[in-house]
Order: sequence, then C-alpha cells, then structure tokens
Amino acid sequence: MLKKNSASLLKTFVFAGAAAFAFALPKSASADNLSDALIGAYKSSGLLEQNRALLRVQDESVAAAVAGLRPIINWTITASNRNSDTSASATTTTDQLQTGLALSLLLYDGGATRLKQLAAQQTVLATRQSLLNVEQQVLFGAVQAYVNVLLQQETVRLQGNNLRLLQEELKASQDRFEVGEVTRTDVALAQSRLASARATLIQSRGDLLAAQASYVEAVGHPIGATAGQPPLPKRVASLQSAENIAVRNHPSLLGQQHAVKAADYSVDAARKGLGPSVTLSADISATANLSGGLDSDTSGGSITYSQPIYAGGGLASALRSSMALRDVERGKLITAQRTVAQDVAEAYVTLEAATASLVSSNESVRAAQVAFDGIREEATLGARTTLDVLQAEQDLLNALTARVQARASQATAAYSLLQSQGLLTAEHLGLAVEIYDPTLYYNLVKDAPAQVSRQSRDLDRVLRALGKN
Repeated sequence: MLKKNSASLLKTFVFAGAAAFAFALPKSASADNLSDALIGAYKSSGLLEQNRALLRVQDESVAAAVAGLRPIINWTITASNRNSDTSASATTTTDQLQTGLALSLLLYDGGATRLKQLAAQQTVLATRQSLLNVEQQVLFGAVQAYVNVLLQQETVRLQGNNLRLLQEELKASQDRFEVGEVTRTDVALAQSRLASARATLIQSRGDLLAAQASYVEAVGHPIGATAGQPPLPKRVASLQSAENIAVRNHPSLLGQQHAVKAADYSVDAARKGLGPSVTLSADISATANLSGGLDSDTSGGSITYSQPIYAGGGLASALRSSMALRDVERGKLITAQRTVAQDVAEAYVTLEAATASLVSSNESVRAAQVAFDGIREEATLGARTTLDVLQAEQDLLNALTARVQARASQATAAYSLLQSQGLLTAEHLGLAVEIYDPTLYYNLVKDAPAQVSRQSRDLDRVLRALGKN
C-alpha cells in the first residue's frame, strides 16, 4: 500500500513539474525583432535595387524629351582624295581636308515634343509609385518571414515540452504498472503517444529550418534569438476608414492614375504629330586644299517647313494605337480601384477574424488547462485511465498550438491591412534607415545636362555614391 501511494505521489509531482516547465517561456537578453527584419529587407533587397534602376531609366526619358527641344550640333572632319582623268590623258589628284559644324533646331511642332515630355514626367511619377508598391511587397515578405520563424519556434518549443511531458507520463505509467494500478495496455498507449510526439517534433524542427531559410531570403541575413511577437500597428476605426486611407495612399492606385495622365498626353502628342513642323538648319565649314589649290570657307542656313500629306496611313495608325493604349490604362485604373477596395476589405475582415480567433484560442487554452489538471488529479485517484490523461494532454497541446497559430495570423493580418492601405513603407513605419530619395537622381537629369557640365559632374558623384558608376 505504501508503494502504491508513493507511486501516485511521484506521478503528481512529475505532472506538476512538467506542466510548469511547459508553460514557462524563457526570455533572451538580446534578440532580433521585427524592426531588424524590416531594416534588413529594405537594405538588402535585390528587387528594390532592380526597380530603383528602372525608375532611373524612366527619369532619363524626361531628359530625352527635353533634349528634343534643344539644338543638335555635329562637328565633322573629312579627309578626301580625288583623282580625275582629262581628255588629254592627264591625271589630276586633289587632296582636301574639310571640317565643319552643322546645327539643327526644332522651332515648331505644334507642341508634340512638349507633350511627350509631360507624358514622360507622368510615367516617372507612376514608376515611383510602382517602386513604393514593390517596397511594400518586400517589407511584407519580411513580416511574413519573421512571424513564420516565431510560429515555428513556438511550435518546436511546445512539441519539445510535450515530448518531455509524455516521457514523464510513460515513466509514471510504468511505475503504476509495477504496483498493479494500470495494465500493460496503458503503458503501450503512453509509448505509442511518445513515439508520435518524437516524429512530430522532428517535423517541426524541419519546418523551423525551412522558415529560417526563408527569413534569410527575405531579410538578407540569418536570424538570431527572437524578441517575441511584434507589436501590432494601430488599427483603423472601421472598414470605411481603411478604404478612404487606401484611396489616398495606395501606390498601385496612385501610379495608375499617373499612367492614365501619361496616356492622355501621348494621345495629344500623336495628334499633334499630324500637323506641320518647322526646323532651323545652319552649317559652317572650312576646306583646305592640300594639293596646292585654293582654300575655301562656306556657311549657310535654312528654315524648313514640313507638313505630312500622306504617309501610307502610318501616322493615323499611330494615333489610333495611342488612343487604344489610353483606353487600356483607363481600364487598368478601374481594375486597380476595385482590387484595392477588395484587398482592403479582405485584409480588414481577416484581421477581425484573426483577433476573434485569438480570443477564442485563449479561452480554449484556459478550458483545456482546467480539464487537464482535473483529469490528471482524477487519474492519481484511479478515477481516470492513462488514455484519458493522454487525450487531455493532447487537447491542451492542440489548444496551445492553435493559440500560437492565431497569434501569428493576427500579426500577419495586421500588417497585411497596413499594406492594403498603402502604408507599409519604410517612411511610414519610421524605420531607422536612409530612405531612398527618388527625386535626387531625377532633379539632376530632368534638364538633360550635357556630359561636360557641372550638373553632370554632380550626377557622377551621385552614381558613385549609389555604387553604379
């Protein structure tokens, strides 16, 4: 009898100690947090670098349009040798060296080139918004990677605690079997559950390794100790408020609005291209006769008026094509408006559901804990079987796992809502990084500086600072 009571007392202490260990979460002294992940992603993203370069390409299109309104000057040097035969069979050789300057300047084209410049400027603004949209995708990828690592770490910790608890349960079952309190079947059940827990733990560790690899891909460096769940961004008061914010801020919507304006300017430019143009041409040259003849200097100028009469239908086709492209951009704007509204609504509802799920999960954990404690005590009195204890322990593990998943879902949904509103940017989040300034390069090239100008030298310094020169 004393041996039986000792075994029961041992089991009670084992369960109490294992349960206390299972729910005590250690804290690390220094750890990576979500801000670290976002900063790493912003600094190291190749996708951001790619789209910043694409923006610089569009910046140069403005410079190209500006250059079309400026004079074009070409310098030429020509060395020539000419042989001529006369009727007297005499051969005359003439060696000449000629140099000259030729100038061409568009005086009037109905404003077509100016409209092309305005279209290029709108395209630049649209591309800037596309860059912000990519920035949001990169930062949200970092959020997902960080939260997934946390989820897998919590899962591994729960599975490890569960394994230790089952090991103690198996030992307690074996002790009780020795004193005749349970049968060999109870021991076998505990052994089976322990083997399953080992397999689950191995799978969870594999999922954690995969999550850590995804983190490196998204952030650019391995993750160290984590600081726990990230703080959630401030929530909007209602779905309507979220939609209003998205209409004002979402880069895909703002970018498409600029794309429509660019298409409008392109249509106007194509229409102006059907009209007349006036071009000024001037040239000056000097010829040195190396064969002993007379040297000569020439100069001249002309103004040319040109009006397309018939171009095989090509100009009209270009106008119709630009009008069709404008309709394409307008259709994309309608799609973007609906997509943004749908994304906001979906993200808002998902966050609401995740929050409610977390509340429910907390209640499930509380109830499962109470049930587990009660069944454990009843088992020490012989009123419950080993199977009852194992099932209660599994229910508690499931509840804890569901709570961890709900917490991760809530964090992801919160930042997804921020992204759907167009607010998941380094500037809005206040990240401790040097924010990329899209106007810096544009301001240096928008006036199409010559290669030998002071502005061009400033541009070279900017490119060197970017590591692109």
